[in-house]
Amino acid sequence: MKMQDLKWGIEIETIRVTRQRAAEAVQSVVGGTIAHEGGSYDCYSVTDLRGRKWKIVRDASLSVVPSHLQSEVISPVLTFEDVPQLQEVIRALRKAKACCHSCCGIHVHVESAPFDAKKLVNLAKIVYKNEELFIHALGIQESRLAHYTKRMDEGFMRRIDREKPQTMQDLNRALYGHLNSNPTHYQNERYHILNLHNAFYANTVEFRAFESTLHSGKIKSYIFLALGLAAKALNSKSASSRKKEFNASSAKYDLRVVLLGLGFIGDAFKNVRKHLLANMPGDAAWKHGRPQRAEA
Repeated sequence: MKMQDLKWGIEIETIRVTRQRAAEAVQSVVGGTIAHEGGSYDCYSVTDLRGRKWKIVRDASLSVVPSHLQSEVISPVLTFEDVPQLQEVIRALRKAKACCHSCCGIHVHVESAPFDAKKLVNLAKIVYKNEELFIHALGIQESRLAHYTKRMDEGFMRRIDREKPQTMQDLNRALYGHLNSNPTHYQNERYHILNLHNAFYANTVEFRAFESTLHSGKIKSYIFLALGLAAKALNSKSASSRKKEFNASSAKYDLRVVLLGLGFIGDAFKNVRKHLLANMPGDAAWKHGRPQRAEA
């Protein structure tokens, strides 16, 4: 399966703009109508011209501002062709004076329907193997790694290596440590770079590794990374969980190799590679640094 065939959605946390104003910014791009649904999250929704619902809700984790200035934008189910329109939504939010803070994050959801247990195990292993590279590339803060965006659980990784789950029930036991037939929303298992809890709760796999931004190019690169990892897992017969250590002298080269392995090759992915490699030390073309020219 190609990454272009996967369905996905995104949650973007912002501050300093009211939910109504954020809804108006979304509507200015996607058209349709705005409704104030209220409820415990004080939801504003935008039903676009295609009948899809965008939601803007309160998020208590954004406590650096009063609650009326907390706006988490939740997209409907989107496809690869929707990326340019989403980028326009992001630009409209920025124009409306929305902004981001270190407390804000971005979550990308990929529909879990194409995955079976073996493919989800592949995905967990691929993310785990490369997570130190991703942590540095995405600039994940230590505070987020300690709570909302924790590294992959070592116990879970050891269990899937040992038990080799064949069914979703097997994977459920490996994830929770017991058969969890009634998963709930705010379970601890969700707060990892890769949230597989959602595959049992909400029919998605969630990538929680991204610091919030309203830079449309960076957000596009985050979406592509999530889709690329999902497609890699779906197309692989198996995956290794042997973790790569972070080496500052070769980090940019090492991540470039990973990105090329995800299919991010050629001019179409030039800006995606640029954004994902920007924080990495080293040289993208030379593993041990560019050779020094011999003096004449």
